[in-house]
Amino acid sequence: MTDSPTDQPTSEEQPVELLTLAEGLPPVIDTPEALAAYCAALAAGTGPVAIDAERASGYRYSNRAYLIQVKRTGTGIGLIDPIPFDDLAPLAEAIGDAEWILHAATQDLPCLAEVGLRPVALFDTELAGRLLNYPRVGLATLVETLLERHLRKEHSAVDWSTRPLPEPWLEYAALDVEVLVELRDLLAAQLEAAGKADWARQEFEHVRGFEPAVRVDAWRRTSGLHKVRGRRTLGAVRALWEARDQIARERDVTPGRLIPDAAIIAAATAMPTTRGALLGTSGFHGRGAARHSREWLAALQEAAELPENDLPSRVTHGDGPPTPRAWADKDPVAARRLELARAEVSALAEEHAVPLENLLTPDSLRRVMWSPPATRDAVDLLEAVIDQLRGLGARSWQIGLTAPALSRAILDADAAPAESRKKSQPRSSEAVSDDAGSTGSPDDAPDGDSDGS
Repeated sequence: MTDSPTDQPTSEEQPVELLTLAEGLPPVIDTPEALAAYCAALAAGTGPVAIDAERASGYRYSNRAYLIQVKRTGTGIGLIDPIPFDDLAPLAEAIGDAEWILHAATQDLPCLAEVGLRPVALFDTELAGRLLNYPRVGLATLVETLLERHLRKEHSAVDWSTRPLPEPWLEYAALDVEVLVELRDLLAAQLEAAGKADWARQEFEHVRGFEPAVRVDAWRRTSGLHKVRGRRTLGAVRALWEARDQIARERDVTPGRLIPDAAIIAAATAMPTTRGALLGTSGFHGRGAARHSREWLAALQEAAELPENDLPSRVTHGDGPPTPRAWADKDPVAARRLELARAEVSALAEEHAVPLENLLTPDSLRRVMWSPPATRDAVDLLEAVIDQLRGLGARSWQIGLTAPALSRAILDADAAPAESRKKSQPRSSEAVSDDAGSTGSPDDAPDGDSDGS
């Protein structure tokens, strides 16, 4: 796991005690015999199971786990190297239906599923911290705030595909599960005291079924794409991005280690036709640029020869509403609905001490306000909004709090005088960010900004 820079404690906040391993550093489990022995001990333990995984983000294309850390009361920490094993069925059997404890679960669930590990129940300590409205929810910060221990994070960005793994890295990884059970119990007690335990159970069940979103036209996320002019240049960006992605997948390296996004933008703009001109383009340096120069030139040539009808358009049309900046011109009543709904939901978030994005995702709010139910009968409208939110994946606790507010916004916007509609502005200092919805993308839910693996 990785804390963001803002989650690092300052010198004035240093806790009294540095977190250390109570039972020392265990050996890495990388043989069937060692795995069987640990799984037998794990099955004999009690209570929930703390789990973490380390991936080689920034080094590898794949999202696979290169180390899995496990701890349970009555069982020591297990550091499992999943690479030598076809699957980890013995570990899954040993855990059984015990609750998993993870921090920022959506980051680790996909790579754990790849080795056959799927939770029957889970508790996400990061999500619990969000529901309790802690300002910072990184693991190190929560451990320091609640347990008064300092958790060092100096090995958060290392290449976990390295073998053998250095001992300091292993100690860092083991510490991520050392006090996770204790942290879970404290957070669970606070959720009960705050009347949010049921909210948390609904959120954890929702997270348990998490699947990574499949991005459409992922090449459009190329950094610097806004600088590109012309469909032919866009086609070149797409061709280079797709060539880089294929090479990265085959070699299992992070695409940016072959050539950076800036190089793609520069080459697509310049359209070099020779190796020398290509390698003279800004950003085209290093082994990845030179070794695959033939593939880069082929991609550029392919883009240059594409028929006009096959070139990508500048503007995409997603399945969601337009960017809120355009609402006032396209539909002034919808703009007023959005303004009113944002104010209502912001007030609810403050009243219940929960982050706005955890109360209702910005995408769900925009979708309901852009395409509300047709009825204006108050009772029927509320029922229809409830159905709409449920269809968008909102949980029962979120629907119970926000559906009446959204219904009121719809009715009040329709009743607003025409002149006030003209003056309505969708942007507000209290508003949920508009930027994530500029292409109608539904990817607005929080993604664990404070911890990575």
